[in-house]
This record gives sequence, structure tokens and C-alpha cells, in this order.
Amino acid sequence: MLKKWFTLPSEEQMAPPALPARTNGSGDHSHATSAAAAEPHVSAAPAAVSTVSAQTVPASRYGTFEQVYQNAAIKPPRLPYNILKVAEMVSSAHLATMSPEAKRCSLLMALEAAGAAVEDVLQDAVIRQRALADYEDAQKTRLKHFEHSKAEENNRIQAELDRLTTLHMSRIQANLDEVAREQESFRGWQKSKNQESQRITEAAAFCVPQGSPISATSLAGVLERATVTH
Repeated sequence: MLKKWFTLPSEEQMAPPALPARTNGSGDHSHATSAAAAEPHVSAAPAAVSTVSAQTVPASRYGTFEQVYQNAAIKPPRLPYNILKVAEMVSSAHLATMSPEAKRCSLLMALEAAGAAVEDVLQDAVIRQRALADYEDAQKTRLKHFEHSKAEENNRIQAELDRLTTLHMSRIQANLDEVAREQESFRGWQKSKNQESQRITEAAAFCVPQGSPISATSLAGVLERATVTH
């Protein structure tokens, strides 16, 4: 019976399947109690249930949990006592001091008094967990696509940055090459200038008459000082 409670409908079915009819009386209560005791996760439910309401928004860009449930392929059935109501009951201050076993008994008694079938509540829990898992998977896929698109955009930006870097590095290298050529050209001119200065000095030395108070050495000194850049 428990296995049938926790079997989800196929994706083509938009409404939950019919659940086994509940029989009234003490027999139903004992059956629900034994069923709850047979399932370890049911007894652990009080410790695992969160007090977060269905309307809490996990993040601003995501839907509320209620929107997740209602937009799921398989929607939870409309029950006066669903698993969310049970979660509120479990976290009630009236049950805070009770042991897990006492809480379970009180909960089962309340469900029986309200005419709520435990099978329906557990089936609702399974459907809601499936809706949350499907929504999470969809958001993981969306996030993966978002990351991929941003990675591609970053690659395009990096490629453009590399292109611009190469372009400007080429311009920088071209400027450095031009400077080097100008420096080499200037050094060539300086060499020619020194040769020209030497030729002028030698020619001027021949212009000094024999016996002149201006010697060739002193003339060369004067001409050399004239070539000094100020």
C-alpha cells in the first residue's frame, strides 16, 4: 500500500491518480499508525520539516513555492489538509514539548478527526517534492545556458581585447623602429659632420702664414671649441 502512495503519475497525466478509499473507524486509525511507523522518513518528518511558508521567495528572480507547485506538470491535489498544513501543525507551539512519537499520534488523531486520509497527504508530499526537483533542474539548465552565453561573450571581448592589444603593440613597435632609424641616421650624420669639421680644420691650418703668431695648434683649438654645442 505504501509503495502505491509514493508512486508518481506519468507526465501525460495532469491530475493525480485516484487514491485508495479510506475506511472510517478505528481500523483506519490503526492502519495509518502502523503505516507511519513502518516508514522511517515519516517519523523523522518533525525534525526535517521547515517552518518556511509556501509563499516564501527563495530569490528575487525565482517564483514562489506556490507558483512552482501550480506551474508543475503534475499539480498537487486540492486537499483541506495537505502536507504543508501538516508541516504547520507539526511546528505548532502546542506540540513543541511533545516527543516525536507523541507528535505523530496527535497528528494522526487530528487528521482522522478532520476526515483527511494519510495516503492523500503523503501523495501530496511526493508530488510537491517532485515539482520542486523538476523546477530546480529547470533552473540549473537555465543557469548553465546563462553561464555559457556569458562565457561566449567574455571570449568575444577577450578576442577583441587581444586584437586591439596586438594592433597597438604593433604601433608601439613601429614607433620604436622609427626612433631607432632616426637615431641611426643621426649617428651617420654626426660621423659625416666630424669628417667635415676635420676637413675644415685641416684646410684652415694651411691658411695660417709662416711665422704668424697664430699657430696651427692654437687655430685647431679655436675651431674645435666652435664645434661644441651650447
